[in-house]
Formats: sequence, structure tokens, C-alpha cells
Amino acid sequence: MQMNVCYVVGAGENCGIDFIPQPGDYVIAADAGLTYLEQSGITANLVIGDFDTLRRKPNHPNVITLNEEKDDTDTFAAIQQGIEKGYTVFHLHGCTGGRIEHTIANIQLLAYLSENLMQGFLFDQHNIITTITNAKLTFPQYGKGYISVFSHSGKSEGVSLNGLKYRLDSATVTNAFPIGVSNEFIGSESVISVKKGTLIIVYPRKLGGLLSDEKSIKHCRV
Repeated sequence: MQMNVCYVVGAGENCGIDFIPQPGDYVIAADAGLTYLEQSGITANLVIGDFDTLRRKPNHPNVITLNEEKDDTDTFAAIQQGIEKGYTVFHLHGCTGGRIEHTIANIQLLAYLSENLMQGFLFDQHNIITTITNAKLTFPQYGKGYISVFSHSGKSEGVSLNGLKYRLDSATVTNAFPIGVSNEFIGSESVISVKKGTLIIVYPRKLGGLLSDEKSIKHCRV
């Protein structure tokens, strides 16, 4: 079973717009993310932002113009539009690099999604960042590569890492000590789970978007 994806392309570092939207998917350009989509030959369904980075009025039939002074970032406003349209899986491209505060804000958006029973994936050049909340994430058999797990919550309880080089069993992990950094795949199926709390997971981009088992779906196409 496949789930429709809402793609959000931001104005951060362009680490490769390599996705191909399928029927039922939705593509949103956040501010100057429109330029990256135009360069890749991908048509946006919606363009949204205050356009302080794009520095021009978008030539597009579906534009939402935001105030420059606002509480939400352009990326969060884009995600809200996707949620209103019924999407629960979000792939964020062009949303890392540049100003580090925007990367941090976008990781917080991932936590917002998982804490509200949705899931987001933040793509950079080599890695994907996602979050899970009170759930587990299963990785298929994978030969080698690094994977890191951090607590986004002040305290995440019942954290287990199985099928990786370094295991944890029902541990309590805090956001003040990076015990889960630089773990490794060992060629077998692996499972990361948390009973109470939100985890940030960083893994190789080549694995694509993986959905938490709480949604009864283990894999989602890139």
C-alpha cells in the first residue's frame, strides 16, 4: 500500500530535488523553493510564502502570500496547507543548510507532525531526518551505514534499539545527552521504538522515507 505524499520544497540548500510526484501527491513551493522546482522541471500545485527570499511575485495560478512579520515560518505554513488537504505524510526538501535556525525549526516541525499522528521526512544531501512519537520504526535489512537517535522530548522512556551495532533495551533517553549518536547498521532488519516520548532519527538518504509501524505501513517511496 502506498500513501500519497505532500512534498514541501523550501529555500534552504538544494541537496537534490530527485522525487517524481505520483498521481494524488501534492507539491508545495515555500518561497524561493519555487526556483528549485522550476530548475528541476517539477510543477508546484501551490506556492506560498512572504517571498522575501524569492524577491519576485510568483508567476503561478495558485499563490498564497504571507506577511513578513508572522509567527509561523513559510515551511510550517506550507505544511498546514497540506494538512488541510488531508495529507499525513510530508517530504521536506530544501529545508536544511543556510541559516541553522531554520533547520532547527524544521526539525521541530517533524516533531509536531509525529506528535499529531502524522510523519515528516527532512532530506539533506546525505541523510534523512524523521521523528517518531510513542511508536516504532522498522528498517529493512541494510548492510552498513550510520544511524543516530536523539530524544526530542526532555525525557523519552522505553527506548529500544534492536538489530543495530549498539543496542538499548527499554532505556530512558534525555535531550541533554547524545547516547544514540553514530550507531551502525549490521546487515539485519532493525527496529527503533519508544514507549513515551518523541525521538529524532537520522539515517542514510538512500533508504528513503520509512513510516512508523503504528500506521501499519513499513515503507514509503521517496
